[in-house]
Amino acid sequence: MPRAAANGITLEYQAVGAADADPLLLIMGLGGQLIAWDDDLVAALVGEGFNVVRFDNRDVGLSTWLDEAGTPDALEALAGRVAAPYLVEDMADDAAGLLDALGLPSAHVLGVSMGGMIAQSLAIRHPRRVRTLVSIMSTTGDPTVGAPRPDAVSVLLRPPPADRAAAVDQAVAVSRVIGSPGFPASEQRVRRQAGAAYDRAFHPPGVARQAVAIVCSPDRTGGLRRLEIPALVVHGEDDALVDVSGGRATAAAIPGASLWTVPGMGHDLPPALFGDLARRVGLLRHGRW
Repeated sequence: MPRAAANGITLEYQAVGAADADPLLLIMGLGGQLIAWDDDLVAALVGEGFNVVRFDNRDVGLSTWLDEAGTPDALEALAGRVAAPYLVEDMADDAAGLLDALGLPSAHVLGVSMGGMIAQSLAIRHPRRVRTLVSIMSTTGDPTVGAPRPDAVSVLLRPPPADRAAAVDQAVAVSRVIGSPGFPASEQRVRRQAGAAYDRAFHPPGVARQAVAIVCSPDRTGGLRRLEIPALVVHGEDDALVDVSGGRATAAAIPGASLWTVPGMGHDLPPALFGDLARRVGLLRHGRW
């Protein structure tokens, strides 16, 4: 896969679809690599007429790792005792830098979880670069909304796995807590995806720094209220990691945003929803959301 110099770092990316199609930038969540975007979802989005660009955020996958910044503790950061090496807005600037490197003045932007936060920040900081915004299973940064359930926090705060087998087992355990109860994930599929992610790039310190970026980043509500772009907010009604109140607050903050809450959906993207999601993203582009 190609790499691009962006915002002082290097980002690994992949573009799929016709080169002259409307660009759609996908931004993954905490610790997720570009391969976390299911190929069937990418194909569905390409089928809607997009040139889909997915990439590794800083500190994960094959993009630049910032190990010289050390490994901060998210709980210490939450208590205000340590500073973040970078913030969500810096990751949004990475995304803008990738658009620059690809020669794209603007793009449609879709982000999930932390990626939704990055997408929101990209739209706020670089409003002319974002044609439409899709924020999925994310929140505004307001600490009064989007709170996780205690069991979700517990499973995510487990020590990093020591080897591949432990990493795969941990992914299964996480999926059982934060996955979609109405769309149960195949354990075989979870294991296959976790193994592929481990084999491509296993980097717990980078995930820790991304988590601290989330904890230390400011509330985006005021910035979201100033947006003037078509926006779709998608959230599972059974999300254990980011409560659905986070999605509702996001949609309420963005003028004219459409909100799609899905019964039975947790903190993942069930394949059963790929077609409907791709169709809605395509409609948003045409202003028919």
